[in-house]
Amino acid sequence: MTKLITAFAFFVITLLSAQGQVATSETKASKFEQGMGKAFALWGEGKNTEASDLFERIAAAETTNWLPNYYVALVNTTAAFGTKDKEKINALLSKAQNVLDVEMMKDQNNAELYVLQAMINTAWIVFDPMIYGQKLSGPTIEIYNKALTIDPNNPRAVFSKAEFEIGGAKFWGQDTKPMCAQIDKAIELFATFKPETPFSPKWGLDRALIAQKNCK
Repeated sequence: MTKLITAFAFFVITLLSAQGQVATSETKASKFEQGMGKAFALWGEGKNTEASDLFERIAAAETTNWLPNYYVALVNTTAAFGTKDKEKINALLSKAQNVLDVEMMKDQNNAELYVLQAMINTAWIVFDPMIYGQKLSGPTIEIYNKALTIDPNNPRAVFSKAEFEIGGAKFWGQDTKPMCAQIDKAIELFATFKPETPFSPKWGLDRALIAQKNCK
């Protein structure tokens, strides 16, 4: 579990680096782009609450755009991996779940939303494996399968499912080679993946490379 928490901490740093480059490169940015860029900057400064609040205000103004609420959920979910305080984790993951539910009601065919739902589940499992491990492990795999049904070439779906399954395989003493093969596949998919917009999710490659190294 410690390795998983560390991996998510590293993931936040690399995600902010990738998104921040886009956010600061625009010289004539729209109000939406400026707001998103500022929110990413706040997140990069470790101001999670401020970043989440700004993403949420952008979501209220951009009701047809799923990305602001996606990042509200992502900010709060990744923050939950960094704390062991039950009340804080409950508040963070409840916030993440609520805004994700809003977007899932609008669009049930977005693989990125399913990957994020699986991450929320994983945060609960990491917090208390005894309570949430058996309860959420099966449904989380089903969620990843749904994401892959929608978009079989989504590198985050391929990698995140493999990473999640490796944790279970190690716990039960099972062979991890099939999952490691999927991580190799995900890295190949990252090489050709093209985000639809400058702010679309693009995270995951750095984590996948670390996981590939661990596999070997």
